[in-house]
Amino acid sequence: MAPSRIDKLISSCLIISRKDAVSIIKKGRVSIDGTTVKSADAKVDPDKSTIEVDGRAVSYSEYIYIMLNKPEGYVSATEDGKLPTVIELLPEELQRIGLFPCGRLDKNTLGLMLLSNDGDTSHRLLAPKSHVDKKYRFKSRDAINPEDAMRFEGGLTLEDGYVTLPAKIELDEDRMGGIITLREGKYHQIKRMLEA
Repeated sequence: MAPSRIDKLISSCLIISRKDAVSIIKKGRVSIDGTTVKSADAKVDPDKSTIEVDGRAVSYSEYIYIMLNKPEGYVSATEDGKLPTVIELLPEELQRIGLFPCGRLDKNTLGLMLLSNDGDTSHRLLAPKSHVDKKYRFKSRDAINPEDAMRFEGGLTLEDGYVTLPAKIELDEDRMGGIITLREGKYHQIKRMLEA
């Protein structure tokens, strides 16, 4: 990494505003390789230097990854004019750093989501050719018979003609729900597969 301003790095490492980072520096709380920093615009290469705040080393990371348990009622988006987004669940300082959901869960679906500012990794996780499995627990209004479960494993033709990739389905004992493992994530895919 090329040298960067110390206030920018401190802001990123501690996930605080640049103004707060400047304040910390002015109070003499930041050092580079054991020397107290006197200026917020001092340059530093975090790959070659040790940066400390209050005597504790901080590490710089270009990317941030957050695991979030998404509740019902939130949309998997960075912004929406009508509905609350998963970004709004984060503390204010994390809302400002360009995170986005890596994938989608429907508004009324809850579960683990990854939020990041790493577009390349997000793409690799979501691209069907990467073969990254995604597991979803589901409930059905009707019991699913074993023959229908086998149809999931061969791929299903949805109402719009799209043929899904093969999916693994593990039914609960009552056959009214279970776990579906997908390698893709089309719009309302599980609902549409169950309807098919």
